[in-house]
Amino acid sequence: SPNVHIISSASGDNTARLWNLKNGQPIAIRPRQRFEAHTGRVYGVIHLPGGRRIMTCSDDGSLRVWNSQSGQKIGHDWRDGGSAVYTIALSPDGKKVVSGSADGALRLWDIDTGKVITKWSGNWFIVRCVCWSRDGGRVLSGTWDGTARVWNVESGETILAIKTGLANMEAVIYSPNETMIAAGGDSAPESKEKEFLKIWDAKTGKFIINLKGHAKLVYCLAWTTDRSTLISGSLDSSIRTWDTTTWQQIHVLTGPIVTVRAIAISPNDRILASVSIITAQLWNLENGQPIGSPLKHAHPMNCVSFSADGKLLATGSWDNDAYTWDVPAIIREAGCNELLSVSLAFLMLISLSNH
Repeated sequence: SPNVHIISSASGDNTARLWNLKNGQPIAIRPRQRFEAHTGRVYGVIHLPGGRRIMTCSDDGSLRVWNSQSGQKIGHDWRDGGSAVYTIALSPDGKKVVSGSADGALRLWDIDTGKVITKWSGNWFIVRCVCWSRDGGRVLSGTWDGTARVWNVESGETILAIKTGLANMEAVIYSPNETMIAAGGDSAPESKEKEFLKIWDAKTGKFIINLKGHAKLVYCLAWTTDRSTLISGSLDSSIRTWDTTTWQQIHVLTGPIVTVRAIAISPNDRILASVSIITAQLWNLENGQPIGSPLKHAHPMNCVSFSADGKLLATGSWDNDAYTWDVPAIIREAGCNELLSVSLAFLMLISLSNH
């Protein structure tokens, strides 16, 4: 490492490790907190306003709120029917959460009461992904039949429905300026060419491009704040970054990863977190290199998110539990302190948005 106190190794036993050069002992990076109570796999995890709570959703049919410091559950389970809840997203104003379930419905929840405000039906397939518009007036959803829908939050009506041609859609997101929609999933059997990641015009639903590179289903997507880079994770054990002005591939992130299930970008746009089978990994987005050793997990993971200040990473697992990790500690152990600062490009973007 740059601070010469740590050495990293990669081995044929499928592990990577950090070692303390002073005593020759391996450095074990463990979760900061564990959240136990779900009776089914945790499929979604988000940080709630204030920085002291996280929320999870599970295939046990519940949403749960936790104290991020103590690991204790806050209040009762949030339930509305018994269907598995596969995805959740916090509204821009921090007052509502939208969830997608196995029964094909989207539900809008009130953060303060834990009650359902409204329920939107019309899907006949599992809702696997949801995303809010920047103003909170629309919700974008994706279902396993390959349909991306834009919902009017006030009326509950479908504004736009896009038949993507993807099978088992797993991810759908707006670009930061909301001019485009990106969707990832599996290539439909009837497709003439392999299609795992596609882009559309967010206003008209007009198809823009099929991004070629992945060899298998795309599980997850993320967009940098400055709109310049789209990031995708796949069943093919790779993470790919794309230049959104040319749609050319920038980096292919590979290493100790198998089946990338979820990704998240830090608030300063400099660090990428990915989760896969058994491990989570932090990545330097500027050069596409891994940061330190993988974060060990006993079971596969489904979801990951950064806190608003970027200091806490949350993951959800097949072992029915969620975990949080101390990001600054991991970064410092790897000797990459510069990644904790705000990038010049990010500062310029914030300055422009304020004007």
